[in-house]
Amino acid sequence: MVAEFERRHVALGNAQLAVAAAGVLAVWLTLARHWFAPWWLLAPAVGFVALALVHERVIRARKRAERLAGFYEKGIARLEDRWAGQGDEGARFDDPAHPYAEDLDLFGSGSLFELLSTARLRSGAQTLANWLLEGAAPAEVRERQAAVDELRPKLDLREQIAMLGEDLRSAIDPGALARWAEKPLVFDSLRLRVAAALLAALMVGAVVLWAVFGIPECFLAVAAAEAAFALRLRAHVRRVVDGVGEPAYGLALLAEVLARFEREPFSSRRLAALRRAFETEGAPPSRRIARLNRLMELLDSADHVLIRAVNLALLYKIQLAFAIEAWRRDSGGHVRKWLDAAGQIEALCALANYAYEHPADPFPEFAEDGRCFEGQGLAHPLIAESRAVRNDVQLCGEPRVLVVSGSNMSGKSTLLRTVGVNAVLAMAGAPVRARSLRLAPMTVGASIRTLDSLHSGTSRFYAEITRIHLLVELTKVPLPLLFLLDELLQGTNSHDRRIGAEAVIRTLVDRGALGLLTTHDLALADIADVLAPRARNVHFEDHLENGRITFDYRLRQGVVQKSNALELMRSVGLEV
Repeated sequence: MVAEFERRHVALGNAQLAVAAAGVLAVWLTLARHWFAPWWLLAPAVGFVALALVHERVIRARKRAERLAGFYEKGIARLEDRWAGQGDEGARFDDPAHPYAEDLDLFGSGSLFELLSTARLRSGAQTLANWLLEGAAPAEVRERQAAVDELRPKLDLREQIAMLGEDLRSAIDPGALARWAEKPLVFDSLRLRVAAALLAALMVGAVVLWAVFGIPECFLAVAAAEAAFALRLRAHVRRVVDGVGEPAYGLALLAEVLARFEREPFSSRRLAALRRAFETEGAPPSRRIARLNRLMELLDSADHVLIRAVNLALLYKIQLAFAIEAWRRDSGGHVRKWLDAAGQIEALCALANYAYEHPADPFPEFAEDGRCFEGQGLAHPLIAESRAVRNDVQLCGEPRVLVVSGSNMSGKSTLLRTVGVNAVLAMAGAPVRARSLRLAPMTVGASIRTLDSLHSGTSRFYAEITRIHLLVELTKVPLPLLFLLDELLQGTNSHDRRIGAEAVIRTLVDRGALGLLTTHDLALADIADVLAPRARNVHFEDHLENGRITFDYRLRQGVVQKSNALELMRSVGLEV
């Protein structure tokens, strides 16, 4: 399809050049040779304009086809595990202080957000990010699941959204647009607006009188009145013009997306409620946003050299300022609701697209009470299915803590991230990478990727205990904490580490938390015996085959019995 539109694009471009050349030849033959009457020059002019109009339509169609092809190419890349670095990484949503965002790779290249996000609007990306950063209550999650289930087969809807407008994901700041729309009006005087229109009409009449009858006095009188009127309103007009700026950028795409959502029938409770947000008296939201976009385009053209004279004579900017303020008066109070509804539908479409591409991934089941995380066949969604090794994790009743021992590179940290990411997906309303998952509503907290900071002058150990303090504070919220601790307190000596780690885990468990702790220090494995039956030891193994260390990444019961540190050192050439 793209190739066909490209062929037409080239052919029409060549045709325009040929018609232009024919027009130049016709002008020369008419003026120099007098072969044609002047009115014959209209033929190439009309032909050129007609070709230009058709060419513009072909260019727009080619761009839509390119966007559709890109939509499918990205989908194929996700299915073939080639998607990392090709989508919206969402780095703008990352927060180093968040209890799990960086530890679970929510944002950045190759992140969960990049895998999920297909949003065209910034409000859609923002909504999806918010859902990943903060889990919802079970009732809310079930509504999202039903909406995702309804949207899953609607491939045509996602195709058409992908083809709309330009690629302006980050262009429209929903917060800035809503704040601008809701600001108090700068001026809202019907009398002044009528006066501006009347002065413009009088100026047209005065120009006609001067041109036809040679009477300049009326023109001068009206010009003086307009100058006084413009001077009086200059500060107000400037406030209106300066206030639009960035909030209005990208409105054309927003109008097109809204128009597509307005036409789509929905049946699930959540989608039907979001669809009702677009039902307002008068014109639908898409037409109102399109009108605002047109006003902004006219405002941008007001400073063009050819428009300045019209601006002075017809009070062009003042008329536009009045129209923009009238738009805000009639529609400004609805903008936040429209953006929120569009953002939620886009976020749900992103989850539905993931569900469509991963039909084997089920929705999780939520336990209404208790503390529970019971996953069968858990895998990490960022690891290709062909390479993923699935494991079962059960934290329902007893035990509530798994102490995961194992050698380096055996899969301990990956298991923590697998549990955490699936919990995040579950509480966002998405399918999970598992054969089944049953969990209670919970708060997630992790200490996996804790690093020192030269800028702030903090060591890794201090950064880690600061994060642990944050996790302990999270146990004060009503929901139970799911904690994920990787190599706990490894920045201190073995004696202090053993005592400190036991105290931290005991505190978390006593406060109703559940989770996983990894270690390659077998002294910490004793914590499970001390806290039994609330804690249990599990481990990963490695095998030495023909001088090479191999891993099967299978979770087993008990404590690991060997370490591969020396073998790893020898494998890179160190003499130990």
